[in-house]
Amino acid sequence: MRLNWVFISLFTLGLCASAFAADASLLKPPRGAKVAIVMFEDLQCPDCSKAYSIVWEAANAHKIPVVLHDFPLPMHNWAFEAAVWARYFDKISLDLGNEFRKFIYANQIQITRDNLLRLVQKFAGENKTAIPPVHDPDGKLAELVRADYSLGQRIGVEHTPTIWVVSNGGVSQPLVEEVKVREKLGQMIEDMLSKAQPTAAGQINSTPKAAARKKSIVKTPKKAG
Repeated sequence: MRLNWVFISLFTLGLCASAFAADASLLKPPRGAKVAIVMFEDLQCPDCSKAYSIVWEAANAHKIPVVLHDFPLPMHNWAFEAAVWARYFDKISLDLGNEFRKFIYANQIQITRDNLLRLVQKFAGENKTAIPPVHDPDGKLAELVRADYSLGQRIGVEHTPTIWVVSNGGVSQPLVEEVKVREKLGQMIEDMLSKAQPTAAGQINSTPKAAARKKSIVKTPKKAG
């Protein structure tokens, strides 16, 4: 009898976890946007380097925002620190943060844990930006990266990149569809736009950085040199 109760309890917990992972309300377009692309990325992930430009090209073509979330995988030894640096450049400007991600992906094959700082310094120099001896003295940037990772775990992210097209959908919750075939991304966006609710009059896209680095600037990062 006790084993049966243990089985039932574990089964119930599994159902709860699955239900929570499917909670589409956790993924939303930025305020004022009808549809957005949401991407959980790892700067050390080779496939993320391929997906990054595809995501931005699709976003630009359809004039929708991109929402980036950090999901540095534990097996990658410099991904977390690179994400913290990306957050540092975000503080200067979102454009610069996106340029940094583009730069890291372009140079990914030659980056190691030991030479990451040298590449960061190269990027900063090329963009006429000074970097301090300690770029995250209070650990707040690292906390933002961890918060993104935690969000990814809660909604069931298991790999990078994980990409969704998100619509404001209906009144109760947004519509979310995972991008599994990138060649269909454009069509998915068009389908979502056709289902999206009109935005409220007077609303404009915003970029709240505190919780989830929502990027409403639709601009393709320049090619890294």
